Amino acid sequence: MRKFVKFAAVVVAFAFIPMLAVAQQIDLVHTITGMPLDLSLSPKEGQDTPAVKQFLKTGHNPYNQVESCMHEAEEMFLTACSGCHGHVGEGKIGPGLNDNYWTYPKNTTDKGLFETIYGGARGQMGPQGSLRTMDEMLLAIAWIRHFYKDSPEDADWLTDEQKAAFVPYDPENPVSPTETLVCEIPAQ
Repeated sequence: MRKFVKFAAVVVAFAFIPMLAVAQQIDLVHTITGMPLDLSLSPKEGQDTPAVKQFLKTGHNPYNQVESCMHEAEEMFLTACSGCHGHVGEGKIGPGLNDNYWTYPKNTTDKGLFETIYGGARGQMGPQGSLRTMDEMLLAIAWIRHFYKDSPEDADWLTDEQKAAFVPYDPENPVSPTETLVCEIPAQ
């Protein structure tokens, strides 16, 4: 009987581990409905990267302002987003993304922009949650943040240090990121 009680205690203890992991995650909700997003719809291969793990804990995109990731970020944006939002976020069918006006004010945060991309929104912004990995969405967000051209004071996604060093994107003189760098986020 004692062995059974010990075994049961171990089973119960292990059962709480996933609950603790979930408790450490931010709450992600649909931009329009406010319903929780189902992250299980996302392709599995992009769910457990260091960037996704960090984002799910903090709500901040670790790819932002990481020069070694900008080539991948640009490629992802051009592949998945530029058809509607323009090559430098100037807007086409979808709204512009390179200035300080946001259709959904929550998109000034990485968490909010991720929610809008993952779950979709009004108009033609369909949900991308099952089409792109979460890691790919974070890369696209990093490129959106990269080509921002307005005041850094309105850029809620930048740290104070990043705001002080901010140089607005100049579409007339873009600096193409090098593809020879390996995308690595700084250790936390």
